[in-house]
Amino acid sequence: MAEAADFQGMSPSPARRWLRRTGALLAGAPLLAGVLQLPASPAAHAAQETAVADATGSSTVDVVLDSLSPSVPTDDDTLTISGSVTNKGKQAVKDAHVGVRVGPSLNSRAAIDSAAKRTGFQVGLDPLEVGGKYVTEFSELAAGVSQRFTISVPVKELDLGADGVYQLGVSVSGETAAQPWEQVLGIERTFLPWQPDEADTKTRTTYLWPLISTVHLRAETGSDAQQTPVFENDDLAKEISPGGRLDQLLSLGSDLNVTWVLDPDLLASVDAMTRSYRIQNGDTTTAGKNQAVANQWLDKLETTVADKEVVALPFADPDLASLAHNGKDVTGSLSHLKDATDVAATTVDTIIHVTPNTDFAWPAEGAIDPSIVKVATSAGADKVIARSDSLRENSGLSYTPNAARPIGGGTTAVVADSRLSTAFQSDMAKADNSTEAVQEFLAQSLLVNLQDPGKQRSIVVAPQRMPSVSQAQTMATALRALQDGNWSDTQDLSAAAKAKPDPRATTKVPSASSYPSSLRKQELPRSAFEQIQATQSALDNFQVILTDKSRVVTPFGRAMDRGMSTSWRGRAAQAETFREDVESYLGDLTDLVRLIDKSDAKLSGRSATIPVTVQNNLVQGVDNLVLRLTSQKPNRLKIGDGAYDEQPITVAGEHSQSVKFTTSAEANGPVAVVAQLFTADGQAYGPEVTFEVKVTEITPTVMLVIGGGVLLLVLAGFRMYTQRKRAAARQTEQERENTPEAEEEIAVNTDAGSTVDTENTERSTEDPKGESTTEPGAGDPEHPSDPTPDTAQESTDPSGTGERVDR
Repeated sequence: MAEAADFQGMSPSPARRWLRRTGALLAGAPLLAGVLQLPASPAAHAAQETAVADATGSSTVDVVLDSLSPSVPTDDDTLTISGSVTNKGKQAVKDAHVGVRVGPSLNSRAAIDSAAKRTGFQVGLDPLEVGGKYVTEFSELAAGVSQRFTISVPVKELDLGADGVYQLGVSVSGETAAQPWEQVLGIERTFLPWQPDEADTKTRTTYLWPLISTVHLRAETGSDAQQTPVFENDDLAKEISPGGRLDQLLSLGSDLNVTWVLDPDLLASVDAMTRSYRIQNGDTTTAGKNQAVANQWLDKLETTVADKEVVALPFADPDLASLAHNGKDVTGSLSHLKDATDVAATTVDTIIHVTPNTDFAWPAEGAIDPSIVKVATSAGADKVIARSDSLRENSGLSYTPNAARPIGGGTTAVVADSRLSTAFQSDMAKADNSTEAVQEFLAQSLLVNLQDPGKQRSIVVAPQRMPSVSQAQTMATALRALQDGNWSDTQDLSAAAKAKPDPRATTKVPSASSYPSSLRKQELPRSAFEQIQATQSALDNFQVILTDKSRVVTPFGRAMDRGMSTSWRGRAAQAETFREDVESYLGDLTDLVRLIDKSDAKLSGRSATIPVTVQNNLVQGVDNLVLRLTSQKPNRLKIGDGAYDEQPITVAGEHSQSVKFTTSAEANGPVAVVAQLFTADGQAYGPEVTFEVKVTEITPTVMLVIGGGVLLLVLAGFRMYTQRKRAAARQTEQERENTPEAEEEIAVNTDAGSTVDTENTERSTEDPKGESTTEPGAGDPEHPSDPTPDTAQESTDPSGTGERVDR
């Protein structure tokens, strides 16, 4: 970004003061060069500083600035600087003291960059000490030993002039045995923003405050009615617990005027923790116990953002650059982005009862090219958060232009300032790094306002997506100082996007070749999107058979969104494992509806039924399935009326159903039979089951022979039956003739001679041979005392169906 060489309307007094000091220093140097071995007087200190032997001389002692307060002083303040000095040399430093140096004001943002990179003491560039009583003295700094220092200087003693950014140095001076004269042995620099009075025109600053985390929820849920969620680990609970990263971000941001940028997946994950949940622990899961923490964090978030602008990213913060470069040509990938965008607002509103702004897309690191812009706006967003180190200025502007830029197609690029956005990316856990980052951030911000004091500017700061606790604390310190300062006002992101674009600002989106290779290496590969699409296809095939689709479609849809998250950058192995787990779990669910394996069968006859069993181990019922049974040799075995037959399938949850198919034999021999499930739209579902049927054909001739044999057996049996009946009748008659009553009757008749009982003669009958027979006892009178027969009269009729015939 182009910088102004000078500030309009700035007082020259700081420059004149610096020139006077430097001129005196350089003028006296030649005169003192020959007397360096003499005891040094106060007037000779400046000359002695020119005698630094080499670069290592001013790096002998390491100076660390732990704190500087206030960060933005005013006229009546006292500037307090604390830190430590450590002798890194091999010799002790005698008569050491730590002092403060205030240089001339810096006239451009580039000058701040250069000053921040300088190391070691440099004559002519580093000013004289403030001196006097505003030093900390040490009689000796032993080798390898550290000493603490604190220096408090009234601001009026710093001789600051016009508004601006001043370089502030803290140096340690002393002498060693090898160089027994006073010299600068170490120095550390920072920046002092100076704006004691309200600026006539203030910069409007938008600071994004991101609440984004990594992926925590698995696709897997419990089989209970509540579908108990399962977490990868318990890291999210640590983040939202008191002192955790997300808890600190929420607490710190609640006192600041910022625009909140939320990932709806984070809210959904914390919301899932408010109820019963499980934590993956190897092959088992354990019960989660942080419901109270989750409720407390969500309640605090809802209260904090109630009157603030909230921007919702698409669900799970999809990696827009990866989609644009590697995924847009994979069928269905862009539809996932659309789904993630559609569900974002609903998720945020449902959980924290705030209607978010979903018009913004935020590519990783704000780096854009034409394909990224096209993908980012394909789901409905019309504003893209870029960064000034991607959309670079090339028009020679002497000031930082407004963030809003029209880039064509009705799309606005909101260009965040790269220097301010990257100010807190290093290790802020170190106090010196934190202090220097705060001062440099404030210095850069002030210089933006001073570049053209009469021109209203609107800038945006987009920090890293997931700042650490120490980074968040440093960001908050800088923002509090900025918002208490006299040169900046806060505004929401929506207002920054609506600011009037500078007509000379760059609006041309950089080419694809300009995209940073370091960021491209972190992108999700094409194979990741192909795997996600394969999972989606399997889900599409699975859901059509379900009676309660939401139990599966919703969790897997969100899981696939998580598979495209920007948070996977730099974690390729973990990303692949997550996608594989999603795909594997869906496969496990699909396999719960299956055909039971079937053993080989034999068919001896013209027709038979073959049962096939469908098992459903899901907790919900399935329908819209068709079971097809196919004969591989229909000329030998027909299924139904042809080569195959189909029957619709509906199975209740955790039940099985057997379906019977009618078959008919056409010829002898083995036949392979295939059972396969299909969805209602004709897609094969699950693996097929193949078994063998051995057919033994029964021809008409064989059937005739068998029928004749059966008839002969029946006739023979009937003949034997009738013969037995006749034999039994004759035996009964003979037994009656041999009884005593019959013998007595014969004797009476013999005594009567030729007398014939007429009555009995009338009862006589003639047998077929012409012989007369008389029924025994037919004419005897019936007496009451005669016993009643205990058997019914025998019948010669054939026995009825199912009657047992004893032989």
